[in-house]
Amino acid sequence: MRRRSVSAVRLVTLVVVALLFENGKANREGEALAAFKEALVDPNGVLDSWDPSLVNPCTWFRVTCNSDDFVMRIDLENASLRGRLVPHLASLRHLQYLELNNNLLSGSIPRELGELKELISLDLYDNYLTGTIPDTLSELDSLRFLRLNSNLLSGSIPESLTCLSNLKVIDFSDNNLSGRVPNDGPFARMSSKSFQGNSGLCGPSVGRKC
Repeated sequence: MRRRSVSAVRLVTLVVVALLFENGKANREGEALAAFKEALVDPNGVLDSWDPSLVNPCTWFRVTCNSDDFVMRIDLENASLRGRLVPHLASLRHLQYLELNNNLLSGSIPRELGELKELISLDLYDNYLTGTIPDTLSELDSLRFLRLNSNLLSGSIPESLTCLSNLKVIDFSDNNLSGRVPNDGPFARMSSKSFQGNSGLCGPSVGRKC
């Protein structure tokens, strides 16, 4: 009887620990998304279901989770959102798709987005983002789609992005970028359309000498 009681206690303890882990995981991701919501103005109520009091953000509108209940997609394109990106998004360690294009977002791109190691697609185009392209994006080894076009970004294109061998699509067009366009890595496969609309860019990719 005593052995059975000890085994039962151990089993209950394991279940409690597992539940606490799951709740902690969901709470961390929910807190990150709630911080993002706080930084936004949402005139159409797209984020009304983003309720921090709910344990699991997987039930929130335009949020998709994987089979382990980690957030893997945020699809908030064409939502008329105003506001800024927040570094808290880096807590979404299993995020693969961050789709925020065609909104009214402003401010800079947080360097912390370079911590999203599983990110496949970063779509921030057609907003009002300013500042530079963070060189930390070169740490996104899984990245295939990087579309930052039609913003107000300035400065140079980080040379470190040439190490992203999985990149299939790059679009930096229609910004205020300047300096030499990298020639190596995935940049060697891109057409001039990826960089057009940046009068300060130079190099073979845009047909202007530096």
